Amino acid sequence: MYRGPNLYGYQPMIRFQLDLGILEEYPTDRLGDFSARLLDLLPSLYEHGCSYREPGGFARRLREGTWLGHVTEHVALELQTLVGTRVTYGKTRSVRGRPGVYNVLYTYREERVGQLAGHVALRLVQSLLPEELRGLEGHERLIPREWRERLDIPEAFDLEAELAQLRRLTRRHTLGPTTASLVEEAERRGIPTLRLDDDSLVQLGYGRHQQRVRASITSKTSYLAVEAAGDKSLTRKLLDGAGIPVPQGVVVRSPEEALREAERLGYPVVTKPLDGNHGRGVTVDLRSPEQVERGFRAAREHGREVIVERFFVGRDYRVLVVGGRVVAVAERVPAHVVGDGRRTIAELVEEVNCDPRRGEGHEQVMTRIVIDDAVHEVLGRSGHTLQSVPAAGEVVFLRATANLSTGGTAIDRTSVIHPDNALVARRAAQVIGLDVAGIDFVLPDITRSVHETGGGIVEINASPGFRMHLQPSEGQPRNVAAPVIDTLFPRGTPCRIPIIAVTGTNGKSTTVRMVAHIMRHAGYRVGLTTSTGIYIDGERIVAGDTTGPRSARTVLSDPCVDLAVLETARGGILREGLGFDRCDVGAVLNVQEDHLGLKGIETLEDLAHVKSLVVEVVRDGGCSVLNADDPLTFKMRERAGGRVAYFSMQGGETCPEALRAHIVSGGLAVLCEPTVLGEEIVVYDGGQRYPVLRARDIPATLGGMARVNILNAMAASAIAYAAGAPVSALRAALAGFTASFEQSPGRMNLYEGHPFRVLLDYAHNPSGLEHLSDLVRRIRPPRGRVIGVVGVAGDRRDKDILQMGALAAQAFDELILREDDERRGRPPGEGARLLAEGARSAGFPEEHMHTVLEESRAVDTAMRLARPGDLVVVMVTEVEAIWQQIRDFDASHTLAEPPLETAPAEARHA
Repeated sequence: MYRGPNLYGYQPMIRFQLDLGILEEYPTDRLGDFSARLLDLLPSLYEHGCSYREPGGFARRLREGTWLGHVTEHVALELQTLVGTRVTYGKTRSVRGRPGVYNVLYTYREERVGQLAGHVALRLVQSLLPEELRGLEGHERLIPREWRERLDIPEAFDLEAELAQLRRLTRRHTLGPTTASLVEEAERRGIPTLRLDDDSLVQLGYGRHQQRVRASITSKTSYLAVEAAGDKSLTRKLLDGAGIPVPQGVVVRSPEEALREAERLGYPVVTKPLDGNHGRGVTVDLRSPEQVERGFRAAREHGREVIVERFFVGRDYRVLVVGGRVVAVAERVPAHVVGDGRRTIAELVEEVNCDPRRGEGHEQVMTRIVIDDAVHEVLGRSGHTLQSVPAAGEVVFLRATANLSTGGTAIDRTSVIHPDNALVARRAAQVIGLDVAGIDFVLPDITRSVHETGGGIVEINASPGFRMHLQPSEGQPRNVAAPVIDTLFPRGTPCRIPIIAVTGTNGKSTTVRMVAHIMRHAGYRVGLTTSTGIYIDGERIVAGDTTGPRSARTVLSDPCVDLAVLETARGGILREGLGFDRCDVGAVLNVQEDHLGLKGIETLEDLAHVKSLVVEVVRDGGCSVLNADDPLTFKMRERAGGRVAYFSMQGGETCPEALRAHIVSGGLAVLCEPTVLGEEIVVYDGGQRYPVLRARDIPATLGGMARVNILNAMAASAIAYAAGAPVSALRAALAGFTASFEQSPGRMNLYEGHPFRVLLDYAHNPSGLEHLSDLVRRIRPPRGRVIGVVGVAGDRRDKDILQMGALAAQAFDELILREDDERRGRPPGEGARLLAEGARSAGFPEEHMHTVLEESRAVDTAMRLARPGDLVVVMVTEVEAIWQQIRDFDASHTLAEPPLETAPAEARHA
């Protein structure tokens, strides 16, 4: 399930792998009448253009012969469209090295509907296969196991039943027409949207620029106004006090009170619940005590208190006011049928319900008419029953109220409302205080002034529905979502915050922390995701590995954040795509051998393809930052978005010609240049040179010895500068950034509180260990030993684990071999055994290797082996727990005499 830009496209998509087995030998032109039967079942597939990009293109592909994966893709798209969630884009690709296996991908609007559509598509394809092929081995793989287990699949395929199931799911989970129209209008304007719950709460925009909507309730809607609109007695009082025409009425609590007040007010009257909505419990045009009693009981079902008020004679109009302006008017007509002199009312209702524009709930333009007690009562009052045969042309009303949800219809009257009526509606919304208000007006004719014809406002609705305006039964549709978005995001108002996304094999966590540190110096309130947690303005709010899309959305949903710095790992991209639609600065630090052999990523080129997505989605006007020293990363310039910037350790005379040409042409680059005072980080931009500071003056470089942190500091400088940070902020922030656990947990943290030193680092792949080994070589104690605690994740390839062992043999004098708690399919001890094998292959003596599988015990063993002056290097996964263990270690418990003599360090590291 891809919820954002992914390897296969830039929009949400569902992917499953389909193994055709022997059916690979049967394209559609070899499957008898399969194609004809499919098109008979789903004739709308004729509209699919497919590769021919014109209606009938997919049907042509069926006749020519295409494979069932491709067919399933098109069916899954069409099924979603048939139930009201139109989608059009998909692709089917064979899986490399696996004949007959396909990645089937298709877009979706609501993920649960999309998933079920894929399942139904597979069932449909299976049902149409020729009888002689249905039992072939391997055919059951058409239906993924996880779907078979999750769903109660009947034996026989019934398309109508399956479509009904899809429609139910659509009604339950898709956005209603009002919220959907606001989301679509926002997306047309480039405003990002995030659905925040399973109902209709949607965020428009990111970070501190966000607004929220639920139906037509917005972030700007006053709670007091909603309360006032929901209290009909208070609404009438407020409007009456402002000189707005409203019917006289009173709140009652018993049938006796209702009858007494109806007599006082004078018939006809209306009864309705005090705090009801959507026309529930409303009974109109009551002309006798018996009718008033029935109306009171109907209203009482929806609230303890009931209003009895004068009934305005006239037509029912809904006036939509947004931001103080009338933006749409609809005349609402109650559910009705028109007689033909031949058929009964029941038969006429059945015919009306056959209108394809009618559906259940809000799924269609209109709602089907449901025969219930209220219909029988209305018919009875007019002298009819369901078996009555009305005369030709006779209009028989089935409901007393004109709500669309009970089968009513709407006629657009926006262009003909009288100015006086528009003024009354605007004033009513302002008196109540609603930014979006549905004004229910009853008067004889909306084209004439209410002051002339009589009538008035009978109700004000907070969260009015837009369906009657978006898709009226008659008249011109009105884009009423546009004025709402105008009020939420007036012209010139930002809707996004700057997004910085950083990926790469190594250095991501340190680099994003440096970037966040710089941007805070530049005055931003930063939301940061890292491998150790989510941080908002420097405070951690979530602990753990938060480098995936869900964590990115957490930051983008935070109303305090005005800039996001997102560590973006390979795993999240492969699992779910990106957590944002585009970014302002995207950076790829490097592509090294790690995680190969997992999830179809077999080569470095495959891995580079995954990571390049981060720079592909850089917006126009943004910047892609690339490591010029890494060939695969440098090559990404060909598809990187926005302006391209580079960072490189090859400054001065060693600067490559291509990079030098980039700088000369005014391009942005950050280099490490040799000077008489030591290496210096320099920014080049627009032909100008801006010195930042010497590498050794950045505390995180440990006086220039941690070379990898020089590289990370250059990357951070390029990223932050591209995001708008001035050079002064780079200089000040980097001068205060250390390799302490507090600022960069698990990344070259040196603890010096024991008679020996302890270096904690997260190095988890060969490239990371090489960087760590370089630092160890530079800080190696002259007379002491280096004791290494080494482990590797179980999902790495055997060759990677062997290489880690060989590299560790070159770096350490004593080896403590451990394993992660998550062995990921490997038996206990196998990872440590491979590490030992790799170390032995590099000549490391057996007597200086110790296997202690559990991480904390391995660290404890290493520190107990340590003598004053030694260096203990700990490569761990549970960073915080192990750091606390290091701090709490009682050095007086170390062994007075180590169990093994160690050959002089100089002898093995000459």
